[in-house]
Amino acid sequence: MSAIARVEALPVAPRWLFVRIETDDGLVGWGEGSLEGYADVVAAAVVQFAGYLVGKDPDRIEDHWQVLTKGQFYRGGAVLASAVAGIDQALWDIKGKRLGVPVHDLLGGAVRDRIRAYGWVGGDDPDEVADHISAQVAVGLTAVKMNASGRMSRNGSVAELDRVVARVASAREVLGPDRDVAVDLHGRFTIATARRLAPLLEPLHPFFLEEPVVPENTHMIERIVESTSIPIATGERLYSRQEFIPSLQAGVAILQPDLSHAGGISEVRRIAAMAEAFDAMIAPHCPLGPIALASCLQVAFAAPNHLIQEQSIGIHYNQGAEVLDYVVDTEPLRFVDGCFERLTAPGLGIEVDESAVRDATSRWQPWQNPLWRHPDGSAAEW
Repeated sequence: MSAIARVEALPVAPRWLFVRIETDDGLVGWGEGSLEGYADVVAAAVVQFAGYLVGKDPDRIEDHWQVLTKGQFYRGGAVLASAVAGIDQALWDIKGKRLGVPVHDLLGGAVRDRIRAYGWVGGDDPDEVADHISAQVAVGLTAVKMNASGRMSRNGSVAELDRVVARVASAREVLGPDRDVAVDLHGRFTIATARRLAPLLEPLHPFFLEEPVVPENTHMIERIVESTSIPIATGERLYSRQEFIPSLQAGVAILQPDLSHAGGISEVRRIAAMAEAFDAMIAPHCPLGPIALASCLQVAFAAPNHLIQEQSIGIHYNQGAEVLDYVVDTEPLRFVDGCFERLTAPGLGIEVDESAVRDATSRWQPWQNPLWRHPDGSAAEW
């Protein structure tokens, strides 16, 4: 019987944490437990979990998931869930490699041959947004996502709301009726302001309206759902299937669990199945690295209710490294008509460039998101 021989946590630029698990018979699995701004904290949790994992059978993925999530009296939260996520992905990678099949075959087999992708676009005024969208269209993408705004006042002004509508209108003009734009409120809006904005955006037909409330206010998201015909999406800051229940009960149309935050492949597969019972779709959050993206795609190929996949190739956060810098062969993650083709290689379907990873770890510098304040000096949502 094979046993886990080594577990490593490897932080890399720009803001990611890779997990490497090696067995005593030489198999290596890779996972990603990236928790933006807390990579070193998650790495410490991975090291602590390694004390349990070393010497254990790598094939007992579900048993390890149960022990790591429930074996201690204090559990849950972003840090521990991200550490478990990275380990879980790496164990699935090992199992797929051992059996010679992609992970989606182990999840019941593929239900589709390609997965539609979207890219992130930025810009503070409509003209800049239009330029960024044109660049995404040029590489073949048929959908984009944009922030609705930067810092928002607590009770959005007429001018602020007008600027949001102008940005989305500019995006719609470039995209036309056959492509899609999703609008991310990023938890920066109060419920009252989000309710005022949504009807103004309805004539522009956003693909979805993302995170209209901060996660701690999920119990009030039904008020947003009922105020608009735009599909509501949320979930990048929810970390277990239980945390998604209020959103589903409120009628949220699209769940966005992050496979590097929400317990990995094992838990997100369960979240997808639970969402299906509520006629909801999943569109996993993934402004992260290649291992997280490959893990998302493995779930997407096997989940009937998968809608679209976020990816961060070229995103503005990628300072110092790009998604494809850490893979040996970029072909499996190439866009084909705005989609990813089905991954066929064993495990997660990509080959990680270990030398590039270790070189990046040797030069690691922690990343922090911006800290914003309102004009009166009080803290603002980023």
